[in-house]
Amino acid sequence: MTRVKGGTVSKDRRRKVLKQAKGYFGSKHRLYKSAQEQVMHSLRYAYRDRRQNKRNFRKLWITRINAACREFDISYSKFIAGLSKAGIEINRKMLAELAVSDIKGFEAIVKIAKDANDGKVVKKETKAEAKVEDKVVEKKETPAKKTTTTTKKATTTKKAAPAKKATTAKKTTTTKTTTKKSTK
Repeated sequence: MTRVKGGTVSKDRRRKVLKQAKGYFGSKHRLYKSAQEQVMHSLRYAYRDRRQNKRNFRKLWITRINAACREFDISYSKFIAGLSKAGIEINRKMLAELAVSDIKGFEAIVKIAKDANDGKVVKKETKAEAKVEDKVVEKKETPAKKTTTTTKKATTTKKAAPAKKATTAKKTTTTKTTTKKSTK
């Protein structure tokens, strides 16, 4: 039986590992065996640390928010509870950014949270105004748009929902009807 050499496949595999080990100290970037071990460990560390990074940043944001809350005589837990009672949904990243860069804006949010904890009614005009504006927009768009989607073999008429949904519905409907008609 003739001898089979690894050839380019083995060489390419080893080159790939050594390329990943570039910059490692000592023999870990020169010798294949030690480089392979180090690359495997490094990939595990990277996988683990991508998750730890998220935890570490959340801890940092909470620490910053807590420090800023303490300046306004409220604890972090009471502040978050007040925000949820008031119906304010701001993530911790943005709250921490406000605490660092815009202290007056953060103070206003703290005041809202304190009021909600005390049982005072929070103004919900902004939400009501947003709903009124949405209804007005829908009324303007809905009667004007009756969309007709045509395919090669069939025509369908539909009333359009809000603009974004109508375009997706058109694309999906057209594709599906074309596919179904051509397969039958």
